[in-house]
Amino acid sequence: MTKLLLTKRAPVWLLALSCLALAACTSTGATQSVFAPSTSTSTQLGTAAPVQQQAIAPSLYELAYSANQNALFVASAGGFGPDAPASQLLRLDPQTLAVQAHTELPLRGFGVALDDAANRLYVGNGLEGSITVLDTRTLQPIGVIALAETITGSDGKEKFAHHFRQLVLDSANQRLYAPGFSGTDSALYVVNTDQLAVEKVIPGLGPVTTGVALDAQGKRLFLSNLRGNLYEVSTTDLSITKAYQVAADQLINLAFDAASGRLFATDQGLAAINERRQKNEPTFTPTPGNRLIEFNPNTGAIIQSAPTGLGPIALLVDPASKHLFVTNRGSGSVTVHNAKDLAVEQTIALKDHPNSLSYNPAQQVLFVSVKNGQGSAKGADESVARIAFQ
Repeated sequence: MTKLLLTKRAPVWLLALSCLALAACTSTGATQSVFAPSTSTSTQLGTAAPVQQQAIAPSLYELAYSANQNALFVASAGGFGPDAPASQLLRLDPQTLAVQAHTELPLRGFGVALDDAANRLYVGNGLEGSITVLDTRTLQPIGVIALAETITGSDGKEKFAHHFRQLVLDSANQRLYAPGFSGTDSALYVVNTDQLAVEKVIPGLGPVTTGVALDAQGKRLFLSNLRGNLYEVSTTDLSITKAYQVAADQLINLAFDAASGRLFATDQGLAAINERRQKNEPTFTPTPGNRLIEFNPNTGAIIQSAPTGLGPIALLVDPASKHLFVTNRGSGSVTVHNAKDLAVEQTIALKDHPNSLSYNPAQQVLFVSVKNGQGSAKGADESVARIAFQ
């Protein structure tokens, strides 16, 4: 995840997440876009045209393309010091990336989930245990949903029990799923979107649960963590029904393709996390990382895997063209993978650290939030990239 989801007193292996970004959701979910099954024939995905990349605002995180509004929404967390700029939600022109409108957020915004049919955008206040709900037509707030309770830490100070990253929408059940992670026991917060209140909290998801993907037809939710665990939660009775220990240590993001019934994940392979685990667990042997994985969604078995760039985070499925998109934060690139064998077909270089993804499938345009590199000035605006496939 990112510096957003961490506190100064977080353990070192958790602080390693600060080199990541609040990964990918958007569109129907929080890190990834999941599209309904299509009965039409496959479309071709052309070669990427020259990339448009525009500086927008400081501390950009997730974004979401709205077909209803023909707009791109992106969350800016603002800053982290006493004089830092306010967090805001920005509406961009999806053709030019020009800022059309913006609104100040009451709390720092990171992850987003779009309900386009209801003209709602859910913005996760990842460090402040809540979700802000906005009307996408007016950018006016609808409400703030309280999630995690505060607890007293070992230092005697109050903090939220969990931090939040991705949000996934389940329109059929009027729910929003928000994995809350911690260094010990993560939990899934289930939000009723009609009442704008927490319906249930499901604990038992292990350390640092970050990945989440919905199989709406199968009435199940998949979750993954940075300790090689993959979970299945029933969306009918809201309980953990399956738990797997898999040969992939750092499953940062998940994506479920409703059209094919396939489950994908990015396994990031961050060295700092591996080194910390090896120090605390002498028998621990890291798995390769820096790869894209397909799991059997019914058994948790790895079907196949293929290399990505360095530090893969977000992934997004385009069922129509049968491709997957992956942001590689370490390599400064987006890789385009053939869904059949996961092989890389295109590598698109960006400046500096690609983070989250959103997609306009009708025009085959990919949007990417991009974090600044170490050479950038402190507090400098971060950018959004537009990649059109011809």
